[in-house]
Amino acid sequence: MKKLIVISDPFPRTLDLIFTKKKLKELKTKYTLIVAPSKNKKKFYESNIHKASFIMGQPDLDKKLLSKAVKLKAIINVESNFMNNVDYKYCHKRGIHVIATSPVFSKPVAEIALGMTLSLLRNIHEAHFDFLKGKEKYGLESNLKASMLSGKKIGLLGFGDLAKSLYPLLLPFTKDISVYDPWLPKNVIKRYGFQPINLKDMFSKCEVIYVLAAVTTENKNLIDKKLLNRMKPNTLFILMSRAAVVNFKDLVTRLKKGDIYVATDVFPKEPVRKNDPIRKVKNILFSAHRAGALKEAFFDMGNIVLKDMDLILKNQKPKYCKKAQLKTVELLSSKPVSVN
Repeated sequence: MKKLIVISDPFPRTLDLIFTKKKLKELKTKYTLIVAPSKNKKKFYESNIHKASFIMGQPDLDKKLLSKAVKLKAIINVESNFMNNVDYKYCHKRGIHVIATSPVFSKPVAEIALGMTLSLLRNIHEAHFDFLKGKEKYGLESNLKASMLSGKKIGLLGFGDLAKSLYPLLLPFTKDISVYDPWLPKNVIKRYGFQPINLKDMFSKCEVIYVLAAVTTENKNLIDKKLLNRMKPNTLFILMSRAAVVNFKDLVTRLKKGDIYVATDVFPKEPVRKNDPIRKVKNILFSAHRAGALKEAFFDMGNIVLKDMDLILKNQKPKYCKKAQLKTVELLSSKPVSVN
């Protein structure tokens, strides 16, 4: 039996990044791969899209191109952000699945979010550097501004895959968790045992606020000085999703008051300029967009891609990758990543 064709176009990923040797062999055994060139992609797709059952990548696919894709069963976005470069309505109408591998990052990011929270609360990173400088403080003297996570009032801004991986890690410390997510009905939030909350109350009352929301056309710069100035002294603000949700200029201004603590894994422009003023701000713990970038997370991409391809070929719905939801996908506004 002739093997089905997969167009391989995973940039900026590579196949050996997202598949172990064993899984890559499985992919090549089951399917015939046609590798897309780095240049003249439109011409390539015009000539080859009619052959493909799967496209593994995130190329620009308008209605005109997709109308030629008579065998296409799924577009598998391995960059992991749904972007405005696919005619999602046409895919939905034609029964072409559009899925992304973003779920693989939720657990790694959740774990580092917890780690950064504990480091901010207990001053772990600063104590380490004090020791290296020979300026360490012992016992209570080193903990005068420290506090425990146990019993803290938590706010989760966004309740997608990342929040669903994070909250089980928080439950041993506290069950006082409130959620803001305009895409979720309040009864769904309550079903998880959490309280729905509006943004004003979240920033006024919560002691640890996690920003876990995808960026959309509706929430850019959502977190501005009005919300940031509502935060009580000693509040923790942990940014783990997308920088565009936060007005960074307002965040830096709020930080300069010196009474809140911030951890962030993302920035408006990456790499961050060497002379960016944010590098000199105190009370902030930095991570260079590395929270989800683990080898096992990338290899897990290959695992869930193969599993969902198998399901699709059995006329079943994919369940391991994230599905593009027609009601919301066109509101998403993530920038494509350029590094791994």
